Amino acid sequence: MHAFDVLGDPVRRRILELLAQGERTAGGIGEVIQEEFGISQPAVSQHLRVLRDNGFTTVRPDGARRLYAVDPRGLREVDEWLAGFRRFWAPKLDALATELARGRRARRAQPPTEDRSTR
Repeated sequence: MHAFDVLGDPVRRRILELLAQGERTAGGIGEVIQEEFGISQPAVSQHLRVLRDNGFTTVRPDGARRLYAVDPRGLREVDEWLAGFRRFWAPKLDALATELARGRRARRAQPPTEDRSTR
């Protein structure tokens, strides 16, 4: 399955968003996904399997629990594809960073303003 086919599903994207915050149990993922999408635990398990089988997550046993984490190798294919498009936004982000730095320097150079509420 192509990476974008895997990531084309909003449930799988949400699972990856949750895992980007850190390792989670299958049950913990299931609770969030069931509440947000109204799907069954077996359906959540199927999404986890698709992510695992396509290299987007890792799973390790911890006693009776299964802990899932993001596997960055699965995201490499997406990153490589996006590399051809970065030229469209990278200069704009660089320009934004320059303007933000310019604004911070200007604020530091200004004398402190008097708080008028104390008059």
